[in-house]
Amino acid sequence: MHSAIERVTARIQKNSGPTRKAYLERVARAADDGPARSTLSCSNLAHGMAAARRTEKQVLSGHTVPNLAIVSAYNDMLSAHQPFETYPQQIRDAAREQGAVAQFAGGVPAMCDGVTQGQDGMDLSLFSRDVIALSTAVALSHNMFDAVACLGICDKIVPGLMIGALAFGHLPAIFIPAGPMVTGSSNKEKATVREQYAAGQVGREELLASESACYHAPGTCTFYGTANSNQMLMEFMGMQLPGGSFVNPGASLRPHLTRAAVHKVLELTNLGKSYTPIAHVIDEKAIVNAIVGLLATGGSTNHTLHLVAIAQAAGIRIDWSDFAELSNAVPLLARVYPNGSADVNHFHAAGGLGLVMRELLSAGLLHDDVNTILGHGLDKFCSEPVLRDGALAWQDAQATSLDTDIIRGVADAFDSEGGIRLVEGSLGRAIVKVSAVDADHRAISAPARVFDSQAAFTEAFNAGELETDFVAVLPNQGPRANGMPELHKLTPYLGVLQNRGFRVALLTDGRMSGASGKVLAAIQLTPESYCGGLLGKIRDGDQITIDSNQGVLDIADAESVASRGAVTADLSDSHSGMGRELFSVFRTQTGEAEAGASIFGP
Repeated sequence: MHSAIERVTARIQKNSGPTRKAYLERVARAADDGPARSTLSCSNLAHGMAAARRTEKQVLSGHTVPNLAIVSAYNDMLSAHQPFETYPQQIRDAAREQGAVAQFAGGVPAMCDGVTQGQDGMDLSLFSRDVIALSTAVALSHNMFDAVACLGICDKIVPGLMIGALAFGHLPAIFIPAGPMVTGSSNKEKATVREQYAAGQVGREELLASESACYHAPGTCTFYGTANSNQMLMEFMGMQLPGGSFVNPGASLRPHLTRAAVHKVLELTNLGKSYTPIAHVIDEKAIVNAIVGLLATGGSTNHTLHLVAIAQAAGIRIDWSDFAELSNAVPLLARVYPNGSADVNHFHAAGGLGLVMRELLSAGLLHDDVNTILGHGLDKFCSEPVLRDGALAWQDAQATSLDTDIIRGVADAFDSEGGIRLVEGSLGRAIVKVSAVDADHRAISAPARVFDSQAAFTEAFNAGELETDFVAVLPNQGPRANGMPELHKLTPYLGVLQNRGFRVALLTDGRMSGASGKVLAAIQLTPESYCGGLLGKIRDGDQITIDSNQGVLDIADAESVASRGAVTADLSDSHSGMGRELFSVFRTQTGEAEAGASIFGP
């Protein structure tokens, strides 16, 4: 085992001692109560199975047949989640094959950041994760169930389902994906047209045609953003069948994987011999494995929030220093857009997650001695599904890359380190994703230009006011200010300026997420400006230094800046409309970014 992996894991175990112990004790008490339905009164149980088939009522009346909860984030608007429409019936049928029952326990909301980018609804995006966790808890609170099948893929949805499921840590859980859409136009072409539109070289009609050619069918968006990073994490944490994350929705293999997932989770209930609750799968080593997978594949910066919140739900304490230390040790093994030109379909064809995991295990960069839905040992996930004579089978994952422009081994990695770095200094602590940033753009010292919104930045760009070197500063974008929206609207404009030869960067307490690209961006700054962070006192012309090579984030004459009065921002427009007035309690209660930006607290 690599010394850095051992060192960080030991530190996390030490820091998590009391909270992890308390969590496991709570889980043990719940498990000791036995099959869930045994605690229900006759009236409770009658209500819970009133709509079931007669045969299902007969088996649910006893306590020896498992009942599987289906918790789904299905809706028609999310391309990634539209295929889930038919999954409940597939799951019920697969459960009956095992003599078990499956009930649709509840739906959770699922919003699309692609639809809400730059819109008022984006202010609810991060908060939706905790709403999903709460909704999952409500679905499982009926205490009718012996296991849970979670149907979710996209950005906040998988983390929310995980947090909710971990609150019922005595239950086995499995995640069932639907896969990415087939490849359309390339992500590189899409990015080029976006920059052309920002520069006024093409119109809205051309832009819409380009976007529609890229996002064109059922399935997950094909770039390696938060949604597809979620799928990677589920495999690296042993919560999803290996090799199934990037099988397309229409593939003949897809229903076989769904059926196998149901059969597998039913084997893990406390009615059988292989009881494996989710609390025994998600431990400190599983969390470290997740971070390693994120770094090795150049995954989404959103997971510097989500993984912290997931870990907290299991009584585990991590912070950005853990990410940074692991990033120094974990090589970058994948180039998938926005960190390369390939999409996830190309990545899967080149060897996919099984190959990456095999490489990392061989180099001692992953913990193999972990529990998973397949039993003990992460090595079981170095495999991929195939159909043989119409039946699902498993074979060893690809031993070597079929395209070294997309996946490489540890010995010839794209970079000796992972793509996420921590910068800190007088302004606080922030995350920088450098895997898509050229080496000569990874540090900057330039005057600040302060904007109170993405719209204000766009206006300045269109007015020709930004033809210079500068650091774009956007304060009051943190979780307590306005829900911490993603600021992707800035990306094409900053990209255009960088293409013109200017040195530019972004500094904000907001997010950029899995689509973080070629422009240096120090994001998720904590403390956020709304809570007194120095970011809110920056003025135009202040000299800002962001040096991701040295881990530095500073402002010149910090003492003088700190003595200034903060600008009192009028955020009333961000606190009402589009349902935002209903989330005032979230804005009040949410924690800082490094603590996961969660309402549930550390």
